Amino acid sequence: MQPPASFMDAYRPSLRGRRHMTAAGHYLAAQASFQVMEAGGNAIDGGVAAGMALGVVQSELVGVAGVAPIIIYSAEEDRVVTISGLGTWPAATDPEFFTREYPDSVPEGILRCIVPGAPAAWIMALERYGSMTFGEVASASIKLARDGFAMYALMAELLAEKAEKYARWDANAEIYLPGGHSPKVGENFRQEDLGRSLQYMADCEAAAGGDRIAGLRAARDAFYKGDIARKISTYHEDNGGLIRMEDLASFEVEVEDALRIDVAGTKVYSCGPWCQGPMLLQIMQLLQGQNLSGMGHNSAAYIHHVTEAVKLAVADRERWYGDPRFVDVPMDMLLSDDYAKQRRAMIDPESAWPEMPPSGDPRAPRVEPSPTPLTALDTSYACVVDAKGNVFSATPSDTSSDGPVIPGLGFVPSSRGSQSRPNPQHPSSIEPGKRPRLTPNPAIAIRPGEWALPLGTPGADVQCQAMAQTLLNIDAFEMNPQLAVEAPRFASYSFPQSFAPHSYHPGLLKLEGRIDDDVASVLSAMGHKIEWWGDWSWLAGSMCTIRHDLKTGLMESGADPRRAGYALGW
Repeated sequence: MQPPASFMDAYRPSLRGRRHMTAAGHYLAAQASFQVMEAGGNAIDGGVAAGMALGVVQSELVGVAGVAPIIIYSAEEDRVVTISGLGTWPAATDPEFFTREYPDSVPEGILRCIVPGAPAAWIMALERYGSMTFGEVASASIKLARDGFAMYALMAELLAEKAEKYARWDANAEIYLPGGHSPKVGENFRQEDLGRSLQYMADCEAAAGGDRIAGLRAARDAFYKGDIARKISTYHEDNGGLIRMEDLASFEVEVEDALRIDVAGTKVYSCGPWCQGPMLLQIMQLLQGQNLSGMGHNSAAYIHHVTEAVKLAVADRERWYGDPRFVDVPMDMLLSDDYAKQRRAMIDPESAWPEMPPSGDPRAPRVEPSPTPLTALDTSYACVVDAKGNVFSATPSDTSSDGPVIPGLGFVPSSRGSQSRPNPQHPSSIEPGKRPRLTPNPAIAIRPGEWALPLGTPGADVQCQAMAQTLLNIDAFEMNPQLAVEAPRFASYSFPQSFAPHSYHPGLLKLEGRIDDDVASVLSAMGHKIEWWGDWSWLAGSMCTIRHDLKTGLMESGADPRRAGYALGW
């Protein structure tokens, strides 16, 4: 791919700095993060500021009360940890009801709402690894909600596309269809109730007295035990929902060591099998030793090998991944070198699997195709690195169009129940207290003594695929981060999609238009069913990343032009 001019190395500038660097799915979130760090915050403070702001400026894709899986490298502890940021099915959930009434998928509406995980995750990150107060990091989010921001193109497009969905509930329509129509690009978009909810949490923190930790816990209690919790519970009880005060008051996020693999000296870290994060690790293991650089970037051989590795990894995701508190997930086996060797042998260099391959469990039932239209529910991402070497990576999510906004609060409690299955035999089945299997999956890659790299993207089932391609662009093809996120991408849909209605298109492979036609012809001859995206498709993900050179201290960012992602640093 040729850059547009000889003095440029990418379509966007490659930002470089040494003090701190942030990259986020929206430019205002990157600005919020940068301002916090300029005020003395560390990478975790800046990351939480960005993540919360995404719930305001991209509230069609991210919920302030949605999900927020986080992965952090603590320089002080020399440790990579994850914070789950994912809520549970309420105690009143009846699995048999869903199996009986909605056997194929969880319906849109209040029944798919689970306990919000994001607020607890942000505050846990600040408590364990941050240095600032909730009010300080939430300041930009409060102002953006209260005073508004200029509507941007993708949000305007999605709000118009989903206008009928928003119109189903008065509180949603009041926010997202002001004056009875979806906002136009450039119009000031305000979410005053959301601003008041965040301000209430900050006010409770300020009134708590005591130290920073006591204040953070007061802000958390304001959401999970105070007036916000009461309004959520009352609305759900009055409107056939499942969430109650007890679900909110008892909820806790999990902090645990990240999963890790070592691929030719690069350590790749992900969250656990309560999300699809381990799939990225399995893809990278399956591609180890395949001489990908020798195949050539985005050659037919390269795309074929990556796609077949994706299919093998996702087959294990469908068979095994689920909340490990309820599901026996053989993670040690799935991430072992011996298992990767066995599975790697299933990649035929000349021929594509015509459907999703069998998983590592021969007893797993065959999945039948379901060629329904592909959904585009989505997410966002933020990453931050500071001069001390702390690394923050988070993938907040949850839409505002498939569940009811709580009147007066300005948000939909997490509708992530859409990723659970009414089938009691599925690892992501519905049970009280169980977490759905999440698509958002932030990651960190570290080559000890050389570089550290947070990475992530929106894109539902495309996420791990875009992340693997970007990491390979940097690690195998030696691209700088900005070139790596701009390079043309591809994605397989040859497996059941995570979101309801879980469509399955055997053999389908999407290519961005900048990939050569001749490459597509060869792939088609191998058995891939080729369909084209545009040259720069937002459905191909919106990668953000930062490479921190551990020898020189130099930070280089990559922010995807496919959406509103931006980076800032100094």
